[in-house]
Amino acid sequence: MTTGTLANRVDAVVIGASAGGIEALLTVLPALARRPAAPIFIVVHLPRDRASLLANLFGARCRIPVMEAEDKMPIQAGTIYFAPSDYHLLLEKGPSLALSADDLVNYSRPSIDVLFESAVDVYGARLAAIILTGANEDGAAGFAAVGRAGGVTIAQDPATAFVSTMPLAALARAGAEFVMSPEAIAALLQTLDFPVAGKVAA
Repeated sequence: MTTGTLANRVDAVVIGASAGGIEALLTVLPALARRPAAPIFIVVHLPRDRASLLANLFGARCRIPVMEAEDKMPIQAGTIYFAPSDYHLLLEKGPSLALSADDLVNYSRPSIDVLFESAVDVYGARLAAIILTGANEDGAAGFAAVGRAGGVTIAQDPATAFVSTMPLAALARAGAEFVMSPEAIAALLQTLDFPVAGKVAA
């Protein structure tokens, strides 16, 4: 399926990416011209021994707020949160953010699976999960968990991925409601619900 809408279906969005993911996200995130009601949480696999610059990179290019996640930070609507280097990013009831230095999952910290699976516990069927380009299978189990909970599953079309391993693994494990190019994913995200008169609740 390649067309549809997220309106009235989604309270939060989680995104996972690895090799080639920054380029894909540069297509997806700056396309959001209005601040959605749903927060967006993102894990990108980066070297663990250096600070992430993603919040600065995307904050300069996006028209909605972009932050690096901090432990116990309350979640605000219409905000993009990036996992920091070398910490798992989890969502907790509240909702709020949590960071963990627990063991690597799928050779990764932050792990996409950890984010996706914790988000299912908070948002259930009101969650949308997006898997983008990447060179390993991190995220496939979490993507499947979102699908089992009745959430929206969106995979980058492997033919458009810089490295197709990650979306292929997710599709092999669980299939997807949407299989799309980054440009189409950007258009789909623009069908999220938006507050009336531009007001965004915290």
